[in-house]
Amino acid sequence: MNRVKITAIRQSVYTDLMAQYENPIEHACEINMGDAWVSTDGERPAGLCASAWESMRPFVQALARGEGNFYDGWMRNPMSAMISCNDGFRPVSFYLEVIE
Repeated sequence: MNRVKITAIRQSVYTDLMAQYENPIEHACEINMGDAWVSTDGERPAGLCASAWESMRPFVQALARGEGNFYDGWMRNPMSAMISCNDGFRPVSFYLEVIE
C-alpha cells in the first residue's frame, strides 16, 4: 500500500456563523497550518483530529490502495486530493498526496 501525506493547508474562520449558532468554546482545534502527518496502510495517523479523519478517510484509503483521479481529473496531481474537515465554523483544508 502507498503512504499518504496529509498536510494542513488553510483554515477558514466564520465568526459571523460562530456568533449566531455556536455555543462558546475555549478551544476547538489544535491543528496549525503546515502540520503534516503520514498515513501508513490507510490508517489514521497519531495526533490527527478524529473528526477531520472521518472527512478524509475514504480519500486517504483510496490513495493508499493506488486509486486516484477522483472526479475525472479534479486534481492536477491525480494521486492527490484537497479535502476539508467537517467543522462548519472553522474548516481546515488538507492536501492529501501519495508519497514514496
